[in-house]
Amino acid sequence: MIKEDFLHYIWKLKKIDFSNLKTSDGDELTVLDFGNYNTDSGPDFLNARIKINNTIWAGNIEMHIFSSDWIKHKHHLDPAYNNVILHVVYEEDLKVKTNANVKIPALELKNRIIKNDLKNYKLLRFNDNWIPCEMGIRRVSSISIEQAKEKALANRLMKKSTYLKNILESKQNDWEEAFYIFLSRYFGMKTNSDAFEALTKKLPYKIILKEKDDINKIEALLFGQAGMLEDIFNDEYPLFLKNEYNHLKNKYKLNPVPSSMWKFSKLRPLNFPTIRISQLANILFKQDHLFRNVFECNNIDCLIKIFKTKTSSYWENHFIFDEKSINKKKRLGKNAIDILIINAVIPALFYFGHLNNEGEYKEKALDFLIDLPAENNSIIKKWKNLDIEIKSAFDSQALLELKQNYCDKKRCLECSIGNEIMNK
Repeated sequence: MIKEDFLHYIWKLKKIDFSNLKTSDGDELTVLDFGNYNTDSGPDFLNARIKINNTIWAGNIEMHIFSSDWIKHKHHLDPAYNNVILHVVYEEDLKVKTNANVKIPALELKNRIIKNDLKNYKLLRFNDNWIPCEMGIRRVSSISIEQAKEKALANRLMKKSTYLKNILESKQNDWEEAFYIFLSRYFGMKTNSDAFEALTKKLPYKIILKEKDDINKIEALLFGQAGMLEDIFNDEYPLFLKNEYNHLKNKYKLNPVPSSMWKFSKLRPLNFPTIRISQLANILFKQDHLFRNVFECNNIDCLIKIFKTKTSSYWENHFIFDEKSINKKKRLGKNAIDILIINAVIPALFYFGHLNNEGEYKEKALDFLIDLPAENNSIIKKWKNLDIEIKSAFDSQALLELKQNYCDKKRCLECSIGNEIMNK
């Protein structure tokens, strides 16, 4: 059975047989304006105009597979649907009325759909391939593939920046504070992202700036607020941090997060939160205003330089407090830096440009993605197996979004690749 998205698709593109158009009651019907597609709640097409016999009607259009879906979706109880002037359905199995008890004229499409469109739709929609268009994508034009990637990437960046938007609103549009919290999530990778966010929300960036001339104080604040300085220590360095933190805790009236938030198991030691906290401390120590410095970068090398950091000397032969390890400098690796730039910096730049209507920041975000290498994971490898060219993080990020939020959800009719296949 077809889905509603197919009805939306053929209505938007006017791909139905319009000859001798009549309502299901036999009245002559002319569609003067098909309306504007509505992606929010409410009727599917807004501000449409139709002519039934000699009367012109202006209002909205609702679509369903069966007309009885009107009742199933409880539209008969919702005043928001009182202005529906036409019910477009695949099959009418029930006459329906609005909440105001007004009968709604119906247009049945079952015998008006172009057979080739229906065939192509079913081939896309109802298969178990890795992506719905797997059998046909090699014959799709490069223009359609690029359009699909550009749309998917813009959606991905806006979706990621929604999280930043919420933080920004909670911090009264203080970009320095919001970016500091947003960035910190990605220091925790997936395992400790929530813990890093909780830590930085408990430690305002303005306090970091007040104490930023001393790396030891920044580490004391971060480890202390992480709840990691509450044990009894033997080593001189954690003892020093603990004393320093107790002073700063009283000075700024701070309360740490529970130490139980932090996860160490199943992590490579280089990704332990202790190591990441020290690396974050060193970045905060070196940057006078993190957000401003990041946003003033005009090339990828400038960004990489900001995030090229290492731990303080104590962590060169420790992974956790009071337990010595082999001596090794623990720098933030290239892959970790790329993850920070892709997941934190670029969405923040893109959203800043979107929010302030400054296209240069959106362009800069996209340019940075082009300058970064593509990710190499199982999804990207499968796209390569389909002969899709992947040259940079721009391509890999777009294709990850395409797979996860278009292909996996069978949103082929919202994709230029699917649209080209539909028209073949």
